[in-house]
Amino acid sequence: MQRAALLDAARSLLSDGGTDALTFPALAERTGLARSSVYEYFRSRAAVVEELCEVDFPVWAAEVEAAMERAATPEGKVEAYVRRQLALVGDRRHRAVVAISASELDAGAREKIRAAHGGLVAMVVEALAELGHEQPRLAAMLLQGVVDAAVRRIELGAAEEPARITDAAVRMALRGVLD
Repeated sequence: MQRAALLDAARSLLSDGGTDALTFPALAERTGLARSSVYEYFRSRAAVVEELCEVDFPVWAAEVEAAMERAATPEGKVEAYVRRQLALVGDRRHRAVVAISASELDAGAREKIRAAHGGLVAMVVEALAELGHEQPRLAAMLLQGVVDAAVRRIELGAAEEPARITDAAVRMALRGVLD
């Protein structure tokens, strides 16, 4: 229960203040634990980040996968892949993940993030192959680049409404820049 409370506090800190806000004194204050108690659960900030990735990425990916499974066509699956990720932008877990990915982490934490991200990208490869892409893995990675750019645009509070950014990202995913 304490570990879950620490992770929830870490999400809040990352979401509200970015990686600089994630400190052991702040975790202790948010959970009511002594700072020394925080060290009993996590040896470092990187360890907190690694556990957040292990806990939150699968939940996030499952939501994207479930949206894709509800789609009947490959186009619908690609659209669901984009829309669900962008719909999660306001979620605390997502804001924490964005803050995590922007931080300087040790090699182990970066590798866990890369592996989780790779699993997300792998979900859309089959749909892209069904659409006739000669290199569906490359297309999936480029598609994720479009999603990541849209996420940053939404996170920055761009002049466009998030729905317009999402619609533009879906159009780019399905039709490229010619539409």
